[in-house]
Amino acid sequence: MVKSTFQNLNQEKKKRVTAALITEFSSYSLADAQVARIVKSSGIARGAFYKYFDDLTDAYEYVYQLAMKDIHAGLKPNKAFDMEFLYKTTADFVGKSEKSPYLALIKLHLSKNEAMLTHDFKQKAVRLKDLDVKTWSAMVLSHETIKLVLFDPDHKNIYLERFKHSLKLLDEEG
Repeated sequence: MVKSTFQNLNQEKKKRVTAALITEFSSYSLADAQVARIVKSSGIARGAFYKYFDDLTDAYEYVYQLAMKDIHAGLKPNKAFDMEFLYKTTADFVGKSEKSPYLALIKLHLSKNEAMLTHDFKQKAVRLKDLDVKTWSAMVLSHETIKLVLFDPDHKNIYLERFKHSLKLLDEEG
């Protein structure tokens, strides 16, 4: 959990630290990340880092949640199933992913860091268990499509078409 000392920083310093975290966790897996690079890049003392975060995992979770909040802005998980909206949102994300400041962070998360954060998976499972079957299925398909496109962009159109077709089948299921 990010400490209140970080939350209470002035905006400029908070932005500098956040940018350093995004750079670090976009370039290095959580296992290879270093506080030394973060403090050098952000221009803060090493002790200040530990006044803001418990450890690297805490800092990573902060920046990853920030990315997820930004990426999912406008999505309402409890909103009624809307196949067209979900498809458009997913297609827009993968279409713009090359321009996203979070692209490398998300790719490292999916390829290396996600497995290291088992408590994150448990929290996610608790949040998702109450979704109706259609919404849960659409969400799983959406995230899998994003993974496939991020790691195999040459076949983006194939994956998006399959996703669209799958959503249509889900929608017809009633």
